[in-house]
Amino acid sequence: MGVANRLDLTLRLVQGTGRVSVAELSRRLGVSEMTVRRDLDELERQGLAKRVRGGAIATRSREEEAGFAAREGWQAATKDWLGCAVAELVEPGSTVLLDAGTTTVHVAEHLVARAPLTVAVLSLQAAVRLADRPGIRLLVIGGHSRPGERSLVGPLAMRALQAMAFDVFVMSIGGVQAQHGWSEFSLDDAAVKQAGLAQAARTITVADATKLGVRAFSQVAGLGAVDTFVTDAAADDVATHPKGPETLFALRDAGVDIVLA
Repeated sequence: MGVANRLDLTLRLVQGTGRVSVAELSRRLGVSEMTVRRDLDELERQGLAKRVRGGAIATRSREEEAGFAAREGWQAATKDWLGCAVAELVEPGSTVLLDAGTTTVHVAEHLVARAPLTVAVLSLQAAVRLADRPGIRLLVIGGHSRPGERSLVGPLAMRALQAMAFDVFVMSIGGVQAQHGWSEFSLDDAAVKQAGLAQAARTITVADATKLGVRAFSQVAGLGAVDTFVTDAAADDVATHPKGPETLFALRDAGVDIVLA
């Protein structure tokens, strides 16, 4: 796992609970406690977390830099390949629910080529990419915008989702682990994903390989709740992603189709 991606996951785990121990981060990320301490030192240097005895606590003074804007450029080329691969799985004429996240923004850009589509979005960034595009009927799900992420969450979003039905849900994810299934860093985001799963005939989950073997704080669903998982080919390389192959094996065993982009 690259340093930038590990810092991303570490930061989101810290923010997900407000305070987390070095031992817990080591267990969830599958790296040594020494590596965790170095990463926490770097996050503190950037003003994104504060070191405390045995772990770290979240800081809220730079939420925007700690959220979507900070992660948007990381692995951008990989996320664009993934976005293209996901879009190719969507049939023209479909009604699509598009999740929030840095990768699903790339999905949004490639969905234009699959028009005509009706696309309901859970992300303000995705809405900007799809607004006024030929053949795209854009629906923006209600709710409040989560600071730093601009994902749409809360009771209004939940009620809107429960009133709709979708051909396909394109779901982003914070982590996927063989034993604990799909998980997310925010309780609010996890709740919206659960509603999306319930309202869609088919679910495609997309995430880069750094998310394999990671257990975030809030479980979204078991492995078998998803129909297709799209990730990058590096996920099958044990040298760069030690938990990748075993996670992919567990997903296939649960009946999930795997697409390596």
